[in-house]
Amino acid sequence: MAFHTKSFKRHRQPHKNDEMKRMIITAALFAAGIVTAGAQTLRPEAFELLDLDYPGLENVRALHNEGEDLQAAYALLDYYRHRTGITTPEIRDISKIKITGQQQKWADDALQHTFFVHKGYQPSFNYGEDIDWRYWPIKDNELRWQLHRHKWFTPMGYAYRVSGDEKYAEEWVRQYMDWIRKNPFVKIDKQEYELTSDSVLKADAENARFAWRPLEVSHRLQDQTFQFQLFIDSPAFTPEFLTEFIVNYYRHATHIINNYSKQGNHLLFEAQRMLYAGSFFPEFKEAGKWRKSGVDILNREIHIQVYDDGGQFELDPHYHLACIEIFMKSLLIADLNGFRNEFPESYTDTVEDMIMFYLNICFPDYTNPCFSDAKITGRKEVLSHLKKWSALFPENKFIRYFATEGKEGTMPDWLSKGFLTSGFFVFRNGWGQDALQMTVKAGPKGEWHCQPDNGTFEMWYNGTNLFPDSGSYVYAGDKEVMEWRNWFRASAHHNTLTVNEKNFDNTESKTLLWQPEGDVQILVTENQSYKNLRHRRTIFFVDQKYFVIVDEATGSMEGWVNLHYQMPRGNVPNSREDMTFYTDFSNGSNFFLRCFGPEGMTMRKEKGWRSTDYMKKEQRMNVSFNIRKEDGTPARFITVIYPKKEAGKTPSLEAKFINGSFNEKGLKLQVRIDGKKKNLGYNL
Repeated sequence: MAFHTKSFKRHRQPHKNDEMKRMIITAALFAAGIVTAGAQTLRPEAFELLDLDYPGLENVRALHNEGEDLQAAYALLDYYRHRTGITTPEIRDISKIKITGQQQKWADDALQHTFFVHKGYQPSFNYGEDIDWRYWPIKDNELRWQLHRHKWFTPMGYAYRVSGDEKYAEEWVRQYMDWIRKNPFVKIDKQEYELTSDSVLKADAENARFAWRPLEVSHRLQDQTFQFQLFIDSPAFTPEFLTEFIVNYYRHATHIINNYSKQGNHLLFEAQRMLYAGSFFPEFKEAGKWRKSGVDILNREIHIQVYDDGGQFELDPHYHLACIEIFMKSLLIADLNGFRNEFPESYTDTVEDMIMFYLNICFPDYTNPCFSDAKITGRKEVLSHLKKWSALFPENKFIRYFATEGKEGTMPDWLSKGFLTSGFFVFRNGWGQDALQMTVKAGPKGEWHCQPDNGTFEMWYNGTNLFPDSGSYVYAGDKEVMEWRNWFRASAHHNTLTVNEKNFDNTESKTLLWQPEGDVQILVTENQSYKNLRHRRTIFFVDQKYFVIVDEATGSMEGWVNLHYQMPRGNVPNSREDMTFYTDFSNGSNFFLRCFGPEGMTMRKEKGWRSTDYMKKEQRMNVSFNIRKEDGTPARFITVIYPKKEAGKTPSLEAKFINGSFNEKGLKLQVRIDGKKKNLGYNL
């Protein structure tokens, strides 16, 4: 690892001009209320946390050993201001820092203590002249947690570097110290950080579950490496503040290493950020331990959390993408700092598999399905990711194709694709914007952010998602927040089948048949949705033009079997008489849907919602087809979904079962499209 510092004579004392400048600045800050009595003090214990034998710290060691800790702090600050050879992937050349208009607003708002905490809550809340870090304007847990990620600190650093205005650095120092003073670390049970217990915590303990949750601590741990680089040259970044920073940073890293989350993306985030800490601050005595901890967890978890087909075990496209980025960032900082060899080839192979999984399940406009708790990631952001992925895997011609929007590389030489371990299946007739594509989710139990939505799907046609999933909208909080959370998570609000609209008892589907080639492509999945009811869903992709979906509910459970479809936003005409729905859009993307069931089947329409981002929702219509199930008799539906470009033109659709009753070993049915007959079926 390349490392250099400017020379610094062993017995250098602070120059009287330096000292005078520091005193003037401190006095000015004090007068302005930026530094309060006792807010910044020299923390001699900081030197005990550092390896003073580290190259470049010779003078710091000598001064500390002589009891000259203030001079040692000056020497340490000088060392960090001139240190080279250590950086982060995010800030490689500080002279080229730029700031967006949005970041500038966050920085300016922060000067008035209006903090950008969560994009779902805008405009941002003001936290008072005397910052109230415990202010909880809306009882959404995420809002309280994310306050402690300090998302506005780095934009303040950008504003400082671009403008040179010391007010950003001075205010950052003040807020940094204010946070330390008002958010003391209090030891609580690990489970309390995720609010999984029924206990009631008060005062500092209650605050600690938000301020000191390991995930939030890891955010600060990583982001402070950026802020350190951005503010280090400011006069407000005093030797005393440096020792405060070191002690606080050590407390953060120690807390994480002793309180890692149990599993999931939280654990990955924490490990990756410990890797950042150990890499960016090798001067800490425990830096090697921090880095090794992160590397070991990432090397282990990539094979636990990622299935052999490349799907991440939370079965959520949004968090799948987040995990790709975690694994990627770890490789990038390893490359920058010379320890890439600590990640085996199997690690990078798995990252490549994750990328290919993601590219397959997404739609031609680069957006992702909103299965589970997923949000939509926009085209611009995905393309930014793709450029980095392509640089890491230059030999992958398919990644390059998507990264360059088809200008370079090679279009995939396959169409439909199944990921049998993760339970994601894609039917498609092309890769262009005018393609027809259905992405289906029907896999294992899933973890953390997975919803009880087995069997659900989204369908893209000619530039539009015509059966968008509901998404998640919000995570957890008080009664009002949880009502919305529970609505979006409900099994009945996905494109699947329920009984009495109850959530599934079990969310572990198995694949009985996957046939992705030929004129008729077939997927057969089965889920023991409830203790006494099994749901088998068969999807036929016919002539790469339309879909036939067969849903069969078997078992002793009685009640109303509900087959749910989530409609697109806009007017969707329908007919109760023949159980049809159709769109009449002018954008060249439409469908005609007809459902066939036994005599007595009813249809119900109700208000529905779709969420593509946190605290963002739009109204649409949900529909269900309903069969009364009694005496163990199977309930069986046939749905024909016929995509079409033309508005208003409706085909004639007919469908019927040929096998008169449910058969474990196979299925036979017949459909007619404008009088043209097609026999469909399978044998297991």
